[in-house]
Amino acid sequence: MRRFLTCCFNSLATKTNLKQEYQQESSASMETQKDNKGNDHFETVSQNMIGSSSSNAPNIILNHDFSRGLYSWHPNCCDGFVLSADSGHSGFSTKPGGNYAVVSNRKECWQGLEQDITSRISPCSTYSISASVGVSGLVHYPTDVLATLKLEYQNSATSYLRIGKTSVSKEGWEKLGGTFSLATIPDRVVFYLEGPAPGVDLLVESVIITCSCPSECNNARPCAGDGDENIILNPKFEDGLNNWSGRGCKIVLHDSMADGKIVPLSGKVFASATERTQSWNGIQQEITERVQRKLAYEVTAVVRIFGNKVTSADIRATLWVQTPNLREQYIGIANLQATDTDWVQLQGKFLLNSSPKKVVIYIEGPPAGTDILVNSFTVKHAEKIPPSPPPVIENPAFGVNIIQNSNLTDGTNGWFPLGNCSLNVATGSPHILPPTARDSLGPHEPLSGCYILATKRTQTWMGPAQMITDKIKLLLTYQVSAWAKIGSGANGPQNVNVALGVDNQWVNGGQVEINDDRWHEISGSFRIEKQPSKVMVYVQGPAAGVDLMLAGLQIFPVDRKSRFKHLRRQTDKIRKRDVTLKFSGGGSSSVLGTFIKVKQMQNSFPFGSCMSRTNLDNEDFVNFFVKNFNWAVFGNELKWYWTEPQQGNFNYSDADEMLDMCKKNNIEARGHCIFWEVDGTVQQWIKALNKDDMMAAVQNHLTGLLTRYKGKFRHYDVNNEMLHGSFYQDHLGKDIRANMFKTANQLDPSAMLFVNDYHVEDGCDTRSSPEKYIEQILDLQEQGAPVGGIGIQGHIDSPVGPVVSSALDKLGILGLPIWFTELDVSSVNEYVRGDDLEVMLREAYAHPAVDGIMLWGFWELFMSRDNAHLVDAEGELNEAGKRYLALKKEWLTRAHGHVDEQGQFAFRGFHGNYVLEIETVSKKIMKTFVVDKGDSPLVVSIDL
Repeated sequence: MRRFLTCCFNSLATKTNLKQEYQQESSASMETQKDNKGNDHFETVSQNMIGSSSSNAPNIILNHDFSRGLYSWHPNCCDGFVLSADSGHSGFSTKPGGNYAVVSNRKECWQGLEQDITSRISPCSTYSISASVGVSGLVHYPTDVLATLKLEYQNSATSYLRIGKTSVSKEGWEKLGGTFSLATIPDRVVFYLEGPAPGVDLLVESVIITCSCPSECNNARPCAGDGDENIILNPKFEDGLNNWSGRGCKIVLHDSMADGKIVPLSGKVFASATERTQSWNGIQQEITERVQRKLAYEVTAVVRIFGNKVTSADIRATLWVQTPNLREQYIGIANLQATDTDWVQLQGKFLLNSSPKKVVIYIEGPPAGTDILVNSFTVKHAEKIPPSPPPVIENPAFGVNIIQNSNLTDGTNGWFPLGNCSLNVATGSPHILPPTARDSLGPHEPLSGCYILATKRTQTWMGPAQMITDKIKLLLTYQVSAWAKIGSGANGPQNVNVALGVDNQWVNGGQVEINDDRWHEISGSFRIEKQPSKVMVYVQGPAAGVDLMLAGLQIFPVDRKSRFKHLRRQTDKIRKRDVTLKFSGGGSSSVLGTFIKVKQMQNSFPFGSCMSRTNLDNEDFVNFFVKNFNWAVFGNELKWYWTEPQQGNFNYSDADEMLDMCKKNNIEARGHCIFWEVDGTVQQWIKALNKDDMMAAVQNHLTGLLTRYKGKFRHYDVNNEMLHGSFYQDHLGKDIRANMFKTANQLDPSAMLFVNDYHVEDGCDTRSSPEKYIEQILDLQEQGAPVGGIGIQGHIDSPVGPVVSSALDKLGILGLPIWFTELDVSSVNEYVRGDDLEVMLREAYAHPAVDGIMLWGFWELFMSRDNAHLVDAEGELNEAGKRYLALKKEWLTRAHGHVDEQGQFAFRGFHGNYVLEIETVSKKIMKTFVVDKGDSPLVVSIDL
């Protein structure tokens, strides 16, 4: 039987009547539970009263199980009815003889089921909710159901308080839990359930709201700080080992150890995980019912190690998550080197994208036989960090060299030898600035031709040095440029490095490899973000006994915005095209002089990002991705160690789901990566194979992967980071790399095959200089490898435009498309991070050899580098994110005007998809067209 209630039913009972109904309902509810003590349904509800301290606490929700139809419930601007368990509605079942509500005809996400609870709650009491909910209808992905309070006040605006959320799919019922406390009671408090997309039916089986401390429910008391609660129970072991357990080992409580040498840092006791036989053994606690999805949590633990003659070891905080479909996930939270001498603080953050079935947090890491000691453990909702202010830099002196006596016209004044070497001035060095410095500084007076000669070097770090502490300004990006040369006697190629000692920490300012007697350019950059007490610049690198020569060292702050003007002009040349709209057809004569609008809907240039499988469970992440990117790359899910972690044990389900999302949203995908040449990334089972079996495994992997995904990935990174690793080449011979390319091309001819490496563009790594990269690509091509594209990862610090552009110019001579495949920038200051990102995006977009840009993520806690995100963990856009969106908007064309006497309208626009709007007196006409690449003007015929 269906009992209908329609939109916005507002017949509310008086508070007196509600109290009477509440008392009757509470008595009936308690009696029902008493009479049905063995019923599974009621046991389940009782177990899921999150935070409830008493199973006898009365439920403040009237008609909680819909045994009285929709009595006391009201559909919020939608339809509602109650079904019995015997109706067989779409595969849902409930307790025999039970009912559940169906909320249908939903036009908005906020439409759902509500109940007024004003008279049944008290100020500052904590209430816990446990609801059983489901969805029905057009549900393609798990969707959220939310529990919300609507707080209405007579003299101020209505507010809304979200108190719980769960992810629901069509398969069955899910539990929704949460808590709330109100400092004061508004004029009206309405509890309601909402959330699924319009058109999706919301199903509700039961709702229970109880007071966590029934004895205090009618007594006002001070309210606890919001969000400050530790979700770890017994965090300092004051209640012994209650709530804690060993993960594959034994746990013991101590007040001291090692004859009193180890005592708690705070409190009276600490715990140890002992008798550990595996590195993953440790101490753990289940936090399933106390952790919420899409909230960022901060973890802090005080730890140390003991025993087994290990004095220092890695300690990690890890999250084990079991998903509703019983998949297991391991989320690394934090790690540090702990010792056996002192307590140290382990800190990190995590976020759950989905509603898990089970969550356990644990501490692991040291080798077997080493005890892990834990003094305290805290997991709290992460404090919101205020956004950093934009840096204010007075008199930046852009382009002014901070090096004293750079031209050496005053001998070695200002310079000193680092170490026991000798410095002298000689002549015969270049008179012109190195190329990247000229690009930044423009016309410049000639260099003197003098250079510093460092002799009697007995260590690689010895060379000329200069103190620049008082000349450095924080948060300012400096470019480094110099000429370098080495003397005779070198045994093989030698690195020369411009380095900075910043409070005894090494900072790389750029380096070059030298293997002849010519002058070579050193080019790099750096930035200092924390106030140092001492900064020294020095030049080092060649082997002991090899003379070092340095000329024209320039270190100067760069004016990035000045270069942006040049880049805008370059962008206009290569990313835009002249377009003429030519009107024809029966209605063309009436269009003459008509005002028209041209709006670009999408830029055809590939802007993409990395993502992971778990990100798909966060609808906020997916929405941002789909709206702002048109390409995707998978962080790990296509790598061999992920798809075949043990020989013959395959996992393609993650990549399959990610590809499905891409296909649904018209997003192209890069395949990263088929192989990874760096030794540390290769599975142990592969390392254990002999040469023939390893060759067979490589062939099987190629065949399995590329056959399964034929035509689905537009690109493949064939063998990642071949400039930095050589595992397969060392084990299978030099031909293996080219053979990987050739076989991949045979299996999927439609895919473009890439090389992919890092530090190609920043001048700080001689192993991956543009020259080395070019040499490697040419060598592969000579062996017949069909290299189709050049991948520059782009994990860069303090980028400088001319340095990046110089690398692109060099690689561009090969005529292959270049992609930034893993771009990220990092700075604690959001504005500086935004500046870095803008430098990279503008340089890449303005360069004719670059065909696409992929960010290596954008969402906090799901990136490989800290302080690199554009969106914080809980979905708030920061300054770097705003900069990205502003550039995307800048690179969309808008034009308007009148059709001329020839029936034409001309404009210059970015490549991509357009909508044309023509509005005449009698009608409105909409047309679409595409502006593709081309050197000649494009004429688009618009047939009316």
